Amino acid sequence: MLELKNISKAFGSKKIFEKLNLSITKGSILTIVGPSGGGKTTLLRMLAGLESCDSGTFLYEGQAFDPVDTLDQEQVVGVVFQDFQLFPHLTVYENISLAPKLVLKTEKEKLDQQIQQLAVQLGLEELLTQYPYQLSGGQKQRVAIARAMAMRPKVLAYDEPTSALDPALRQQVEQLILALKNEGVTQIVVTHDRLFAEEIADDLFEVTTV
Repeated sequence: MLELKNISKAFGSKKIFEKLNLSITKGSILTIVGPSGGGKTTLLRMLAGLESCDSGTFLYEGQAFDPVDTLDQEQVVGVVFQDFQLFPHLTVYENISLAPKLVLKTEKEKLDQQIQQLAVQLGLEELLTQYPYQLSGGQKQRVAIARAMAMRPKVLAYDEPTSALDPALRQQVEQLILALKNEGVTQIVVTHDRLFAEEIADDLFEVTTV
C-alpha cells in the first residue's frame, strides 16, 4: 500500500494541499480528477520526486520514503508524462533501456531480456528499432509506459494519458491500464476526463483547491 499522510504544499501564499491523507491499495487503480490548477499534476510530481512537499510523510508498505531522494532506494513511483518525453534521436529500444542502464546499472543480457518481456507485454516487438518520429500517438504512449516500467517502480503513474488521443486510442489506453491491473500493477491516473476515470478506477480522488 502507498500512503500519503498529512501532505501539505503551497506555492507562495497559494495553498495547494493542506494535511492531505490518501492511500492506494496494492494492485489497484486510483484516479485523480479535478479542475485545472487544482493540484493534480503537482500531486503526481511530488509522488515522482520532481517536486518536494512542504510537510508530511510518504509511506510504501508501512516504510517511510523520500520521493526526492532515490539514490539509496528503489524507485517507488514511475511516471508516464503527458507529452511522453521520448528522446527523438534514440530508437525505441534505446529510449527504454537508457535509464535502467545508467541508473540501475543493469547488465546488458538481463536488460535485453527485460526489454523483450516488456515489448511482448505492451505490443512493441516490431517497434524496437524504430524512432519516435515513426510512431503513432498510441505507440509512443506504450513506449513511454515501457520506459517507466523498465525502472521497476512499485507504482506506475500517468499524467493525462488520454489528453492527446482520439476515441479509439483512448479505448486502447483504457484496455492497457486494465490489463496491467490484472497483472498486479498498482497504478495512479491523473486525468481531467471524469468518465474515463470512473471507467478504470477502483478508487477516485477528486482534487479541490484548499
